[in-house]
Amino acid sequence: MPGGFLDTIGFGQPQFLWLLAAPALLLGLLAWRLVRHVHDRRAFRRRRRLPVREGFSVFGGLLFWLFLILATASTIVAMARPTATVPLLRTAGVDVVVLLDGSASMRVRDVGADRWQRSVQFLRTLGESLRWKGDRIALALFAHVAEPQIRLTKDPNTYFFFLDHLNKESPFRLEDDPTWDTNIEQGVYWGIRLIQKDQELHGRSPNAKAFLLISDGQSWSGEVARAMTLAREQNVPIFVVGVGTTSGGLIPEPPKSSDGTLPVARPALIHSSIDRESLAAIAMAGGGQYLELGRLSDREIANRVISATRRRGGSAGIETAATDLYWQFLLAAAIFLAVGVVFTQERAELWLYTVGAGAALFIVWTATR
Repeated sequence: MPGGFLDTIGFGQPQFLWLLAAPALLLGLLAWRLVRHVHDRRAFRRRRRLPVREGFSVFGGLLFWLFLILATASTIVAMARPTATVPLLRTAGVDVVVLLDGSASMRVRDVGADRWQRSVQFLRTLGESLRWKGDRIALALFAHVAEPQIRLTKDPNTYFFFLDHLNKESPFRLEDDPTWDTNIEQGVYWGIRLIQKDQELHGRSPNAKAFLLISDGQSWSGEVARAMTLAREQNVPIFVVGVGTTSGGLIPEPPKSSDGTLPVARPALIHSSIDRESLAAIAMAGGGQYLELGRLSDREIANRVISATRRRGGSAGIETAATDLYWQFLLAAAIFLAVGVVFTQERAELWLYTVGAGAALFIVWTATR
């Protein structure tokens, strides 16, 4: 790192650093005392004659004071709130384009609520699983036609606002004929348009992109192969989340008109069940993965989709972050105090150590509360 590690150190309250003059002065005094101790030890050995070699302490009891000074200095630095600026490798975010099936078969109530409400419930968990700092999400609904709802956004309020208004029922009405068709080609096409429009407005994003198709797989129309080709050309995998059961249920009839006739020509009873084979085939052809609500928890499905997409993104460059070193210096002070106790030789020193430690803790508590 250019300039060394010390160049990355900063202080939140540098006004406390002038107190380091006291430990520096004491350290100089300690060095002078050590020099005097070495001189006196040599002179004593020259003048004193014994039949055995007499041992003398190298530091002469000064280690206690050395560690006390170091503990004091560490406490003062901690009071100045030190921080270190460190480089971090930032991973790219994800752009998830949700393609939600809104056709008539999504009104079947075989998953507790109807399939539409169950899908919106999952989308809420998906939103809660995103980081939102760099991650974005878009939403498009489709039946026979597609209706984009949200452009790629990193604003969670926008996303959850739309979910609150979509929670009750699909905007595709049962009395409209296009609702009785599921055109995946239109859904993927508008998903690609959302990505392209975002590039036109904001430039190319480094985020990894993925389609998240939520459907029961009932009554597909459109050119599915063409939809897969469009997605592969854009290098956007398609993850498929199935909703529904194999036992299925009956699609509700549309409300009758005033003359008692149905507004759309449909049989009285239409049974719908999840089509796992077609959904799995779409996920495989789209380079994604097939997952199913009810087999795994919503959180696990959301995390799998987000993690798999994020792995495709790689790095988004280097960013710096400030790391607080306050507790590290307090820990160093505690370690110096503990080691210093080992070298105490007089009871007075131990009492002094105790009083000094209490005073240091009181000063830190007063200055940082």
